[in-house]
Amino acid sequence: MKLALLLLTASITLAQSVTANLADAKWTHDKGDPPGSENVFLRQDAQTGGMELLVRYPAGHVFAPHWHSVNERIVVLEGQLAVKVGSGPEKLLEAGGFAFLPAKEVQRLACTSKTRCTFYIQWDGKLDNHKAE
Repeated sequence: MKLALLLLTASITLAQSVTANLADAKWTHDKGDPPGSENVFLRQDAQTGGMELLVRYPAGHVFAPHWHSVNERIVVLEGQLAVKVGSGPEKLLEAGGFAFLPAKEVQRLACTSKTRCTFYIQWDGKLDNHKAE
């Protein structure tokens, strides 16, 4: 019991606050990312592997159909993002729009605005990416 309490205390102690503004965030373009895309790594949960990022893509960017083994959440901050999950209808998300994308559901996303799309993205667990038709 003492060990469990110690581990719980350690994980709470290691958690750090994170704050970010779009204007002064440290945007990076990682090797292998699509042209014109950038991201800001916010945090990763040491226990679950879940991650949180800010991402932005140029106007007209279309994501290849794919799915993840974990749930995903998106909050659009700039632009317009078209989202289609599974066989459901396509929805257009504007700034402030939210999407919950269940694990193992094929997702089709596209930046349909004339300006870039910027959004907050979060995964429940360790991120994987599977191509879909």
